[in-house]
Amino acid sequence: MPPVQYDFGVEKAKDATKSEERRNEVKRIFEKCWKSYKKHAWMKDELAPIAGGYKNTFGGWAATLVDSLDTLWIMNMKEEFYEAVEAVGKIDFTTSVMDEVNVFETTIRYLGGFLAAYDLSGEQVLRQKAIEVGEMVYVAFDTPNRMPITRWQLHLAAKGYRQEAPEHILVAEIGSLTMEFTRLSQITGDSKWYDATHRIMKVFDKQQDETKLPGMWPVTVNARDADFTQDTWFTLSAMADSLYEYLPKMHALLGGVDEMYARLYERSMATALESIIFRPMVPDKDDILIAGNARVRNPTSEKHEPQNQHLACYAGGMFALGAKLLSRADHLQIANKLTDGCIYSYRAFPLGIMPEIVEMVPCPTKDGCEWNETAWRAAVLESEGREPTESNMKVFDKRLPPGFVRIPDRRYILRPEAIESVFVLYRVSGRQDLLDSAWDMFTAINNATETELANSALADVTITDGKLRRQDSMESFWTAETLKYFYLVFSETNLVSLDEWVFNTEAHPFRRPENA
Repeated sequence: MPPVQYDFGVEKAKDATKSEERRNEVKRIFEKCWKSYKKHAWMKDELAPIAGGYKNTFGGWAATLVDSLDTLWIMNMKEEFYEAVEAVGKIDFTTSVMDEVNVFETTIRYLGGFLAAYDLSGEQVLRQKAIEVGEMVYVAFDTPNRMPITRWQLHLAAKGYRQEAPEHILVAEIGSLTMEFTRLSQITGDSKWYDATHRIMKVFDKQQDETKLPGMWPVTVNARDADFTQDTWFTLSAMADSLYEYLPKMHALLGGVDEMYARLYERSMATALESIIFRPMVPDKDDILIAGNARVRNPTSEKHEPQNQHLACYAGGMFALGAKLLSRADHLQIANKLTDGCIYSYRAFPLGIMPEIVEMVPCPTKDGCEWNETAWRAAVLESEGREPTESNMKVFDKRLPPGFVRIPDRRYILRPEAIESVFVLYRVSGRQDLLDSAWDMFTAINNATETELANSALADVTITDGKLRRQDSMESFWTAETLKYFYLVFSETNLVSLDEWVFNTEAHPFRRPENA
């Protein structure tokens, strides 16, 4: 397959020193979080970073511990890694503190975490725990049509209750199990896990051009009847994101032997570029792109929604990977503009952090448009249901940066998607300015979220009075994804090379087959 990574050559001594200083600061923050997790939440799912307690949100199987195994290895914290490996042997996946198990989250965090840590270290106990998780979630596929129940009643299943896939299911949850199940089949030689998800992907393949927006699939699908065509909402963002993310990644993980994933990716991205991705109107006419949404009831009623979700910031990295794997130079241009769009959104807000969801003014075409402050102010008022009268045009929410129309969700919950794309694009393109962008993002995030114990989510990143509103939450993806990507972007480029590894949606690196 074509090489993915840029040929960096030898790094200059001055640049290497700067990267090492930045990398060490990221590691310092991770070490602080890990120490607090050990002290206050060991063997629980999440640390409460303000109060110092714990939360069980993903089965009670020590989500932060499992999710962070490969981060420990990558950061060369081998003593802590082996201590954690010893602890995972005590996790019992036959029972749970919760009645309902999210099969998707269990797969990407636990199964993905064990697989990556095994691929990196070769520790056999991690392979065995991956098989245990795989066997558990495999039972969720025990339905009449072999479509899984993604919000699964584990204890009822154990008692032999009849199972049936639901009529309404999120497309990301049913379409984003492929990488983990495939890698499990690769390391065990047992094809049953690959077969289970490949059967689902054949339905996606068959129905790709039968949806209301041909080429893409809607946010919710009918698993009971295996009908993936009826819903009217389409996006690359929440509830659909990792379905699309996994298409080029599966092409890499399978070594390109099944052309279906490349075909699904190229067809879906052609539609996304036409109907989902837009160029926003901004003051300096920055050449950036944003991945929005579309509502489509029929071929003549397509309505575009110019929204930018933090979750959608992964798309730049996806296009960068697809560009290299499939020799699509045009996709690398899109990757740059999408990644720059998220960097722009970070810089636009007072804390230097992008909110969870924002809305912008779209240009008529991707060729761009002149900044029009009157049009922007009118769009803001219209979004509030107010008439753009002369008096109204003078009174505005000053917490809206120019070009931003509305902020439906002002939180930042320690998400990784923006730095994920910065990391992938840097490894693919060699763009040196991305390192400074990454450092700006890291320092902004840490300055606003660091607590005495660790780092916390923020309720509002648009504040201007300096009164931070922290939330007592630190999801496991902070140590599994966000800090890992920050660490890797400042590391030597052969550490977890994209020519040898491919990351799942929880930032767990799986070894690509030609190097397995």
